[in-house]
Amino acid sequence: MCMSLLPKHLHTTLRTHSQKVCSLYKRAVRNEWSCYDSPWEYRYHARLIRARFDEHKDIKDLRKAKALLMAGENELEKNMHYQPRQFSYSPGGINYGRTVSVPDWVMDYWHPLEKARYPEYFARREQRKQEYIERWEKKYGKPQHDDH
Repeated sequence: MCMSLLPKHLHTTLRTHSQKVCSLYKRAVRNEWSCYDSPWEYRYHARLIRARFDEHKDIKDLRKAKALLMAGENELEKNMHYQPRQFSYSPGGINYGRTVSVPDWVMDYWHPLEKARYPEYFARREQRKQEYIERWEKKYGKPQHDDH
């Protein structure tokens, strides 16, 4: 099973050989997804890739395994699709960053008549805000105001 596949610039620890192989496999299959519009063609070529990986899964010599991994990386780089498909909500996708998250403090500026429509929610919200302030002050102390 593959570990999380973070972008290379976000890795903070060394990856094992099996994690690198898993990453190569996933990127190769995703590259095939970009190359074929028909799901049948894509699945056929994805199975061919899986068969190629399964051929070498029992290699115990780490030098041979590393050489195979490097060859696979070079082959993938050489055969990379010129316009890879991306998930729409992933970075680079057409919907990435379109959803705006409204910050919680906006609700502090609701009109009292608007708040009156949801009395239980706003009562609980005020209680939780007070608990948060108390935890903050307990941990960091009361804020000091500079009155110049």
